[in-house]
Amino acid sequence: MEAAVVDIGSKLLKAGPAIPDQAPSMIIPTQMKRALEDGSAADNSLLEDVIVDPVVRGVIRDWDAMEDLLHHVLYIGLGWEEGNEGQILFTDPLCTPKAVREQLVQLMFETFNISGFYASEQAVLSLYAVGRISGCTVDIGHGKMDIAPVIEGAVHHIASRRFEIGGTDLTKLLAQELGKSNPMINLNIADVETLKEQYAACAEDEVAYEKTQQSSEREQHTLPDGQVITIGRERYTVGEALFQPSILGLDAHGIVEQLVHSISSVSSENHRQLLENTVLCGGTTSMAGFEDRFQKESSLCSSAIRPALVKPPEYMPENLAMYSAWVGGAILAKVVFPQNQHVTKADYDETGPSVVHRKCF
Repeated sequence: MEAAVVDIGSKLLKAGPAIPDQAPSMIIPTQMKRALEDGSAADNSLLEDVIVDPVVRGVIRDWDAMEDLLHHVLYIGLGWEEGNEGQILFTDPLCTPKAVREQLVQLMFETFNISGFYASEQAVLSLYAVGRISGCTVDIGHGKMDIAPVIEGAVHHIASRRFEIGGTDLTKLLAQELGKSNPMINLNIADVETLKEQYAACAEDEVAYEKTQQSSEREQHTLPDGQVITIGRERYTVGEALFQPSILGLDAHGIVEQLVHSISSVSSENHRQLLENTVLCGGTTSMAGFEDRFQKESSLCSSAIRPALVKPPEYMPENLAMYSAWVGGAILAKVVFPQNQHVTKADYDETGPSVVHRKCF
């Protein structure tokens, strides 16, 4: 049985057997429904379903919901049999607290009775997916944005940066902008998320963005409830916020300058290797025009060595940026489990959850 690879994002969970040149077999929302008693009922018999988000800005916050979600993924989605559980590799977001890593390995051995465990950082895995062991990842997900220099397969943590902004903040921004131009329309956040995925784009540069803001061109979109909304310059405001964070009310440099500043704290002899092997990952980076805008900003940035993007190999699945960490995990799983570099049940029984820090890098 192939080892399972699981990449748990704030919005989507990617899982599947470790087959690197294929997309993950499961891509599902990282959410669970939980039935709550309606206290207004005299007999407390009425139940109300609420949506629970186990992961908030890259960190597991609700372990009961995560256990239920993983049970569904492993036994129903991937077809594991109880009593015959296999090996599993998890991707680790940047800045994962040690306590979270320990709780995850404890859950997997004590509740799921797995035969082997490994975890590796997403930045390292995203580089593996494009055939690199050194470089820098710019990961813009649903709940956070990470910039991580990686040297010889190890994240340079001192130079890494985490920003707690991501796709969810851009969705809220779009909701605000659409509310201004469509004041009579009642929008819910799910509708706005759909509009963002369909329409959001990056202008070619700041001058082009200013032109979009002066344009009166608008497009009609019919919402599921039949309301008709118009969208125009708002679509570009969403993408521009990544390059001009002041749009989100943040006093910060744009994404390319943040990358250059991050690298500046690494030894200068590594600057070229890191900047010229930059990998974009996370669902937000697949926004229309984002890659072109990133490259345009790179050509204008203050650094003597300018960022250059690594193109994924042709044999890799399409839309690799959406799940590059999962693909890298599938590649790594082909190495660590056959070579017995993983955490075994015996390792766990002997040392306890802290073994994850010694055996997983």
